[in-house]
Amino acid sequence: MTAFFALATSLLWGLADFGGGLLTRRVPALTVVVVSQGIAATVLGVIVTATGAWSAAGPRLWFAVAAGLVGPVALICFYKALALGPMGVVSPLGTLGVAVPVGVGLFLGERPGVTQVAGIAVAVLGIVLAGGPQLRGAPVQRQAILLTLVAALGFGTVFALIAEASTDVTGLFLALFVQRLTNVAVGGTALYASVRRGSPALPADGFPWSALPALAFVGLADVAANGTYAVAARLGPVTVAAVLASLYPVVTALAARGLLHERLRAVQTAGAGLALMGTLLLATG
Repeated sequence: MTAFFALATSLLWGLADFGGGLLTRRVPALTVVVVSQGIAATVLGVIVTATGAWSAAGPRLWFAVAAGLVGPVALICFYKALALGPMGVVSPLGTLGVAVPVGVGLFLGERPGVTQVAGIAVAVLGIVLAGGPQLRGAPVQRQAILLTLVAALGFGTVFALIAEASTDVTGLFLALFVQRLTNVAVGGTALYASVRRGSPALPADGFPWSALPALAFVGLADVAANGTYAVAARLGPVTVAAVLASLYPVVTALAARGLLHERLRAVQTAGAGLALMGTLLLATG
């Protein structure tokens, strides 16, 4: 079941990144983060109230608060890096954050078998290649690389924190709600500061109401991915869950192929195949 929930995480995050990347072409990244996370917080608030999840409050919620502080910074950096591009470099570099939860798992005593180690190596190589690294053409801006590395560290930290934020499903709903409230507070503060400095919060033609369903999807897919990853990390080794959950660049590339009719290059096709092979090794190891 670890593989199932971790792969669900990669699917949800891949689609959320695809949607977020498209939205930031029309709407400032900070606004995308605040609105999408605000919608997710509202939905989670209803769920928490309906299920009585407040009873699960405890010290572990500080992990959710910490994840909520780190998450918006990582998302904003990642969206800005995508805007600077090239996306073929930014997307796979973002998966370097997998080193954080994998390192935590090894520190806590997890020892993957030989098959799983091979699966991790093959899957990570496939993830990088599936992103379609652009080794030629437009030069990579140093700012984009720096932003991507900061985002990767942030994503990996959120992976590690959210896995520790609860011990059961009820507590997970509350933890995700607290995380989203913190996301909105941090993102909202950054958006206010940005507007005070003269940056626009909205496009020139006003709030993009037509994009509201897409904003909702991005926020809800992101929170669902956090939830499925937390379950995956509880059911099995974090080292396996984290790598499988990091397959989202493959999903993003396939979404671009299917919805935007972008052609997959040979290196991306090979990467997707290696990622699948690594997934099978991890699932059977």
